[in-house]
Amino acid sequence: MIPTKNQFSKANDWEEPEEEVYRVLSKQEMLALQQSSLSKHRPLSPWKIILVQIATAVLCTMVWSIFGAEKWLSLYTLSAFLGGLICVLPAALFLIRVELAKKSQRLNPGRFLAALVSGEFIKISMTLMLFIGVAVYIPDAMWVPLLVTYVLVLKSAWLAAFWR
Repeated sequence: MIPTKNQFSKANDWEEPEEEVYRVLSKQEMLALQQSSLSKHRPLSPWKIILVQIATAVLCTMVWSIFGAEKWLSLYTLSAFLGGLICVLPAALFLIRVELAKKSQRLNPGRFLAALVSGEFIKISMTLMLFIGVAVYIPDAMWVPLLVTYVLVLKSAWLAAFWR
């Protein structure tokens, strides 16, 4: 409601809504809640995601090998393999960087954030270098199998969530 000239708000317009009541949990209740939450939602290992990505890359490589003139060793197979490699290798390097940061003796939130950012930088730059390397050093590469495999392997990380 937009006030007009010489119109004042009513007294009950300014009243605060009733505040919610929060119950403070004891230490035993908090531990029990954490344990029940862990049993319902187990944390997903990032290495399982890498394994799902490798399995997806292998499956896509086998599927693309059907389209080549020679079975199993065609340019389609090589291109699909490179697409999977371009996705899996940087992700594994990122994970190694984060795992090394976790094992550091002087770990604090700032250092862990720096490890995440540097790991992501390594991942992005490695992906770009691999794409450029394929374009320069393998000019005969088939880009459709390479990109389709890359995208499928990239999105297969969502499949790992169902593997709990």
